[in-house]
Amino acid sequence: TAGRKRDESESGQNFIQLENTSPHTTASKETFAMENTVALYKQLKTEWTKSPINLKLCGTILDKLKVALAGMSYIPTGNAQANQQELLIARDILEIGVEYSIATKNIPAFERYILQLKWFYYDYNTLIGESKNKYQLLGLNLLFLLSQNRVAEFHTELELLPADIIQTNAFIRHPLALEQYLMEGRYNKIFQAKGNVPAESYNFFIDILLQTVRDEIGACLESSYERISLQEAAKRLNLKTKEEVKQFGEKKGWKLGPDGFYHFVNELAKPKEPIPSQELAEQAIMYARELEMIV
Repeated sequence: TAGRKRDESESGQNFIQLENTSPHTTASKETFAMENTVALYKQLKTEWTKSPINLKLCGTILDKLKVALAGMSYIPTGNAQANQQELLIARDILEIGVEYSIATKNIPAFERYILQLKWFYYDYNTLIGESKNKYQLLGLNLLFLLSQNRVAEFHTELELLPADIIQTNAFIRHPLALEQYLMEGRYNKIFQAKGNVPAESYNFFIDILLQTVRDEIGACLESSYERISLQEAAKRLNLKTKEEVKQFGEKKGWKLGPDGFYHFVNELAKPKEPIPSQELAEQAIMYARELEMIV
């Protein structure tokens, strides 16, 4: 009897172990994980549409969703309907992540979110369709590359886009025009672009680009002028106030004289040497005489 009870007990334990590892239990865990992800996603959507946005709370939710997304299926499987739902949710979360990284001025996070989003925009678009935010965020990425002076990568990303989109889409045309202005040295056009962005999020990288352009103009002023007035420097740098010019000058190490001029000294410049005109003339006459003798 004792042996039978022991066998029944062991059999019961084995049954419990089998039950815990059954496909139904695994499916239940996946369902629970998906439901948890959807709940977090809905909470993120709600918080992100509020005004003002609680960025700290949104960041906390995004951190939780990063863990949840790691357990979701990014690669299409046999369950097309469930997989499509997961991909749509993941794409929407990543798009909010891009906007969040801009709002918090986190460039490394922006790069990571954009890199993941490109899978959905280029690899899964036939499965889940095209996002309404696709070209806005791809244009934002182009502007980011331009602001970092990564021109080769800029053109690589541009080649992935259809020709008609490049020619007509406002989100793509904007960074493309800026790149052309940079190549042509039409810096005034770049400054004017500050008030003509296709989306508010573009201003973050526009400000970085404008600072890069100002640094380039400042280097040109140092090489081209012996001195320049505060007012003229403000005009060339497209700065509105004298204080802004002074702050820029301090950062560049410029010295403002009591006369209201910045004085530039080129330490590498060599002293001017007089042209030996008489010696050159005598040599020319000698060469001419020798040529006549040869002829």
